[in-house]
Amino acid sequence: MKMTRHEQVYQLTYLPNVFPVNCYLVEEEKSLTLIDAALPNNAAAILKAAEQIGKPITRIVLTHAHSDHIGALDALKKQLPDVTVYISARDSRLLNGDRSLDPNEANTPIRGGVPKPDKIVTRPDVLLQDGDRVGSLLAVLTPGHTPGSMSFLDSRSHALIAGDAFQIRGGIAVSGQMKPWFPFPAMATWNSIEALRSAMKLLKLKPTLLAVGHGEMLANPEAAMEQAIMAASRKLDAVIH
Repeated sequence: MKMTRHEQVYQLTYLPNVFPVNCYLVEEEKSLTLIDAALPNNAAAILKAAEQIGKPITRIVLTHAHSDHIGALDALKKQLPDVTVYISARDSRLLNGDRSLDPNEANTPIRGGVPKPDKIVTRPDVLLQDGDRVGSLLAVLTPGHTPGSMSFLDSRSHALIAGDAFQIRGGIAVSGQMKPWFPFPAMATWNSIEALRSAMKLLKLKPTLLAVGHGEMLANPEAAMEQAIMAASRKLDAVIH
């Protein structure tokens, strides 16, 4: 996996030139927090990256429960039995293969690579709510790509790790907006209207860095995020009306 550093955030990218799948190591004083777990065959590379940084992984935080974000979870948990696993309370159901919707949620199908029931052996230790803290990270509930998607803002640098709330590969876009050169995040999005609301919520955080599941990290991303939000607003307004 290719490793790219921006201050305390290390981006690990599998197949960067073909089908980039990112996960992140966030450096704390004495440990590392892994955000997302990429694909099943990435566990060894993730552990090697942590070894190169020289600190242990003590937390695994999942932005959402799609297969390209949870793939190496079981393998990592087997190697790191004391690691604490975090996911939103809502997406913990997806992690266990439950695609059902709550009465107050938009009645659009949950898409993407959701694991089959009981396929993932690891059970989360902490079910996150909006506003919870994980080390230096603030958990921000950002539904849209999935009903329980979460993003994480580093309170030290204001770096934002946003899962698939945005994509950068193929051109920056709000989740659910099709980019022909990389259409897969849009194809796997549950609800585009919720995704747009979440993107607007993230913009208000004034991030200094945008780090997502697919694409390179983007420094000083506010203008690009705003442009993507405006494009999504126009498209959704045309669809609704």
